[in-house]
Amino acid sequence: MVAVPIKPEYGPTLGRLLSPRWRAASPLARGAVRVLVVGVIALAIGAFLTLENAHYSRGGRVPFSFSYRGLDRVAAAPGEWVRLERHASGGRLKDSFSVRPLVLARYSGSLSGELPLYAASYISMLRRRDEDFVLRGEGKTRVNAVPAYNVLYTARVAGHTMFGRDVLLVAQRPGAREGVNIVMLTSPTANAQVTSPLEVASAGVLLKPLKTFTLG
Repeated sequence: MVAVPIKPEYGPTLGRLLSPRWRAASPLARGAVRVLVVGVIALAIGAFLTLENAHYSRGGRVPFSFSYRGLDRVAAAPGEWVRLERHASGGRLKDSFSVRPLVLARYSGSLSGELPLYAASYISMLRRRDEDFVLRGEGKTRVNAVPAYNVLYTARVAGHTMFGRDVLLVAQRPGAREGVNIVMLTSPTANAQVTSPLEVASAGVLLKPLKTFTLG
């Protein structure tokens, strides 16, 4: 290997200082050092990939996109477009983020008046599906400055209580009927800053995908 020339006042380089010891080292010691260096590089790459944001986008009739970190993409359940999850070391679900299609019935009024009507029937469906479902609140919200509607609740998932927050979001244009239902679940023990369904996605790993969610 050709050394990069440097000014005498800046030498000697670390490579030159270590070169005698490297040549004097046994083949076994050299091999151990090489393995250690490769391991450190792999660890650094793994840490970078873990910290780097992942991105998901979908085209079609209802295009959307978002970024996420700290969640693993898993197989979507029937009726879902995409699903992300985070599990504890024992396998228990800590957080989940899924996106499902939403289709409103034809309406003549405003979208802001139609979403609460849709939410009423949606809440009834959740009650029928889960006998442990408890509605904790509902009301208007915003996703990336776009008006939406919240459904807040607790439910049982695999025998454990979860905080739930479903966000109903439809493109803001006259007569729009197609949109998304963002379904978010988090364990009461997943994040000390999330103490109720109202705070789901206000902190922790669910904050980024909701905050960066763009419809259209």
